[in-house]
Amino acid sequence: MSKTPFVTLEKVKEIAKEYPTPFHIYDEKGIRANVQALKDAFSWNKGFKEYFAVKATPNPFLINILQEYGCGCDCSSKTELMMAKAIGAVGDDIMFSSNDTPVDEFRFCNDLGGIINLDDITHIAAVEKACGKLPKKMSCRYNPGGMFKISNDIMDNPGDAKYGMTTEQIYDAFRIMKEKGVEEFGIHAFLASNTVTNEYYPMLAKVLFELAVDLKDKTGANIKFINLSGGVGIPYLPDQEPNDIAVIGDAVHKVYDEVLVPAGMGDVSIYTEMGRFMMGPYGGLVTTAINEKHTHKEYIGVDACAVNLMRPAIYGAYHHITVLGKENDPCNKKYDVTGSLCENCDKFAIDRMLPNIDMGDILFIHDTGAHGFSMGYNYNGKLKSAEILLKEDGSYKLIRRAETPTDYFATFDCFDIYDKLINE
Repeated sequence: MSKTPFVTLEKVKEIAKEYPTPFHIYDEKGIRANVQALKDAFSWNKGFKEYFAVKATPNPFLINILQEYGCGCDCSSKTELMMAKAIGAVGDDIMFSSNDTPVDEFRFCNDLGGIINLDDITHIAAVEKACGKLPKKMSCRYNPGGMFKISNDIMDNPGDAKYGMTTEQIYDAFRIMKEKGVEEFGIHAFLASNTVTNEYYPMLAKVLFELAVDLKDKTGANIKFINLSGGVGIPYLPDQEPNDIAVIGDAVHKVYDEVLVPAGMGDVSIYTEMGRFMMGPYGGLVTTAINEKHTHKEYIGVDACAVNLMRPAIYGAYHHITVLGKENDPCNKKYDVTGSLCENCDKFAIDRMLPNIDMGDILFIHDTGAHGFSMGYNYNGKLKSAEILLKEDGSYKLIRRAETPTDYFATFDCFDIYDKLINE
């Protein structure tokens, strides 16, 4: 298998004349096709809703595309709530799934009418303090602990995660919340990250559906929705088979009919909170080769760095690289592809076999549409790049300008040195 960029060398060169590299670029056509496929896969559930994980790609122009298909916003901070409000996502279009949450953020979400998804049983009192009383609709995040397995393979270790309530705590939480006036309940869980298997969601669904039936039986709670959260991943490696969302949707449907329907819960809505699956493959980082170094290894230095994409630096994550215009050339050169940060981990690829790279060649780093730009930072005084939307008709649009030194120095405006910094 291979990975093919959604943009051509000619189009990138056209864009770069106006917006120099590095920049992130997003594929509107791919995003639209993918969100429609998700909707189709879960169309059997009348109340289905995707709450896009804003943290993955916090750009209002991209989230607006998803809104056209009925998606809401999964927010984890006040700033993300503010963005949701600005683009018209309020009320039940907001799911607030935070942790270690400041009290004022609960208040802000409640003022927007959003659904508060509690990470911890102690947060019941915090919400009550923030809002005066508990909202009529709330959700709780569940963490069963231990290892989460599919067949004989360990998918992840929820017991090591800081998120969610224990089994005993979620039963207690439902009883307390019901006594305090909550009328509609939801259950949420995130037990594994970036799974590239069609089995994860159905397995998770079975856990949550069985929990929901027992919670209803033992607490009398009116459970209105079950939130499968995210965790459905993408194939970063070119030889990985991608998830089939239609197969996943059918399998969840089967478990729904086996567990919830016989328990008289056939009206429960299914929610998802995907980020990576929604945007990951439909973004790329475009960067230019600007230096080469021949020492103990062969190095290609590019004008992007971990500021633009930090996943390889902090996780050792693989991102496929295409040298645009050389897609059919033999990959017979071994390179480390590096950025310019004063950190040895600032590498997009290590010992990667690529075509011969000449200075000025443009590299397309795949699958940066989620947790790419959003994880950027300003170490070494590096500035975040622009974001470009490649539209369905082949035209392009700037959806976030590149940072400037003035942006970087803006928070020094309380010091006398500020004017000198920005006027240099």
